[in-house]
Parts: sequence; structure tokens; C-alpha cells
Amino acid sequence: MKKKPVIFIDRDGVINFDSPDYIKSCEELFFIPGSIEAIANLSKLGYEIFTITNQSVIGRKMVTMDGLRQIFDKMLDSVKENQGEIKEIFFCPHIPSDNCQCRKPKPGLFFQAKDKYNLDLSNSVMIGDSSKDIIAAENANIKFKILVLTGNGKKSQKELEEKQIIPDYIADNLFDAHNWIIKNTGS
Repeated sequence: MKKKPVIFIDRDGVINFDSPDYIKSCEELFFIPGSIEAIANLSKLGYEIFTITNQSVIGRKMVTMDGLRQIFDKMLDSVKENQGEIKEIFFCPHIPSDNCQCRKPKPGLFFQAKDKYNLDLSNSVMIGDSSKDIIAAENANIKFKILVLTGNGKKSQKELEEKQIIPDYIADNLFDAHNWIIKNTGS
């Protein structure tokens, strides 16, 4: 039996509703219907799941690290309550002008996960709602790139088409992406 691919999932716009004002507290974190169940189901099926997310709220000094951890804990606890697991959250705390290597579309977060867990990125999946997610996955040699139409997905779909970057699948939402993953990567 072949090893199932690792799944990387962006947070805002994929797992939870995004906000133009940023997610700054647990009270502002609302999950997209079906997203927590999708993560839990994939986890129960043996997929290792990581969250890869830009969180410039830290660099913008809108949230403390403790505040961000509380937001992350709410998400992790919700997945755990559904008998699933997100193995780790890798995040970039920087603002775009910092020009760091970890802010998507640069692939640094994927490389951090790869190095820490000895992952095979060439047999992994990225699910995101932004062209930055898909481009970062491309830059990290991720095998399957899935764009969800929640969050910034519809706008990003047009951006990707203009750049002639074609995701492996365009999903209505994370639960739809979950179905595609099971059908196309399950063993």
C-alpha cells in the first residue's frame, strides 16, 4: 500500500471565513460549513495534515503571538472534537514588505515542514483560496494543487488563468476538495 500524500491547507478563506479586517480574535473565527469535518475525515483516513498560512496580523501588530495561538487553538480543538488532527500549523508572521522567505507565494513554510517532518513534497497536496497558495505550492514542487472557490478563490482563479497556472482541481469548498483527494489519492 502506497503512502498517502501529506495535505497542506491554508487557513483564512479555506477553513474559516476570511475578513478584509483580518481575524484578530477567537470571536472573529467562523468556520466555513464542512471544513472542520473535511479535515477530520482526511485525518481519520490516515492523511497527515498541516496548516500553512500567512498571518501578517503579527507583523502589523494587530494581534499578539498569544492571541494568534488562541485563534489557532480554537481551530485545532474544533478538529480534535471531530476526532481529527492537524499535525502542526506553520505560519508567516511577516508583512509583505519584509520580503521574508516564509511568506507565500515563497515556499519557505513548505520547506520548514519538510525539514521538520522529513516530508515528500513531490507527493503532497496544497489546498488554498489564493493565487499565492497555488504559486507557493508550485514553487515547493507540491504534486497536487487545489484551489477552493471560497474566500478569494474566484478572484484568484482569474489571476491564475492570466498567469497560465492551472490547479489540478478547482473545488467549491474544502469538503469538495476532500472528496477529490479521497478519490484521486486514496490507496
